[in-house]
Amino acid sequence: MIKVIYYLLLSFCSPIVLMAQKPVPVKPRILISTDIGGTDPDDNQSMAHFLMYSDLFETEGLVSSPSYGSGNVSEILRMIDLYEKDLPKLKQHSDSFPSPEYLRSISKQGRLGAAPYRGYMTATEGSDWIIKCARKASEQPLWILVWGGLDDVAQALHDAPDIQDKIKIYWIGGPNKKWSTNSYAYIVENFPSLWFIENNASYRGFIANYKQMDEFNGKYYDAFIGGAGNLGEDFKSYLGGNMKLGDTPSLLYTMDGDPNDPTKESWGGSFVKFTHSPQIIFDRPTTAQDTVQIYSIMEFRVKGPKIDIPSDSICMHMTINKQTWGGFYLGDGIYAIRHATYALGTMPYTIVSDIPGFPEQNGEITIENVWPGKTRETDYKLGDNWFTDKSDASLFDKNLHGFKTVSKWRTNVMRDWAKRWDWLR
Repeated sequence: MIKVIYYLLLSFCSPIVLMAQKPVPVKPRILISTDIGGTDPDDNQSMAHFLMYSDLFETEGLVSSPSYGSGNVSEILRMIDLYEKDLPKLKQHSDSFPSPEYLRSISKQGRLGAAPYRGYMTATEGSDWIIKCARKASEQPLWILVWGGLDDVAQALHDAPDIQDKIKIYWIGGPNKKWSTNSYAYIVENFPSLWFIENNASYRGFIANYKQMDEFNGKYYDAFIGGAGNLGEDFKSYLGGNMKLGDTPSLLYTMDGDPNDPTKESWGGSFVKFTHSPQIIFDRPTTAQDTVQIYSIMEFRVKGPKIDIPSDSICMHMTINKQTWGGFYLGDGIYAIRHATYALGTMPYTIVSDIPGFPEQNGEITIENVWPGKTRETDYKLGDNWFTDKSDASLFDKNLHGFKTVSKWRTNVMRDWAKRWDWLR
């Protein structure tokens, strides 16, 4: 009885509290690029969220793009199988849910592993599908919602530069930036006029206090999901049912308000233009006195022996913050490795190689909580349509830029989703 009363109250309150501005007037064309099945099970949570709201979109692609980890398109297909079992109940509330057969037909495998230094390699089924969808005749742009690395997006842009005027990208960056530094560097250097939202921190406002024990966080599963269909039964497998959903803000952005204006409020956050993406190049070992901005592209170059090896093959490694990354030979005795971090503080690192005569590097680097911060000659220069997290101190929480532009809507979003979970009972 209590739950019935709760949903009645929701139905009366929804028109007032649920939308940051108003629902998106036209179904957006979307393509999701995800590393689902890889390093973080919150992609599965966000995929469940998408499937339960898929009647609101013209979905054109679901691409597996695991720049790191063991993600595979088979995990997307497994989620669609669950959706198929729940579809009869969902369709009682909307005739616009896509068929499972259609969703399977647009599910594609992208690149397995990160791109090399040049930022692209060879076409994949996923990158080819991005091109095909982007080139489709439409008055609307194709929204590419990236939940992992940018490797397939970079490959598509390399193979078909004409699509840059036909797509709009919302990228969940932060940790995903360090998995795909090379593809990111390729995109910002070669496509500065691209329309792009780089969300490095604001999305964390949706993760918020997901382990906190209240009905919209740690107790959400028990309050609203338990016993709700096959998707609900499966949901318990991810983080014990705790509501992380770190990639969901990209989806929310295309559900609420005016997606064409990132500076306005929406469930998926609000953003500010930025004109330069920080890139810092070091040709020497650094010390703790060397500071760089958080989320920036750091490139460490080492002068070593001249060798003859295949282009873009990994031949050196950098260990920093308990993780190891591959580096490449650029020619003429120059070796390089890129890194981006969302951790703060002073970090020691080592750079080593099995190549005889390679000079081992030991150093430190200090990461400051400034974004995008001061400009350098080596920065990537951006066009008029690049947007990123707001740096206003009033929007910080947990030391994160733009946090409150998303966290302020989280309870509203979770209330709305609770109604859809109830459809599956």
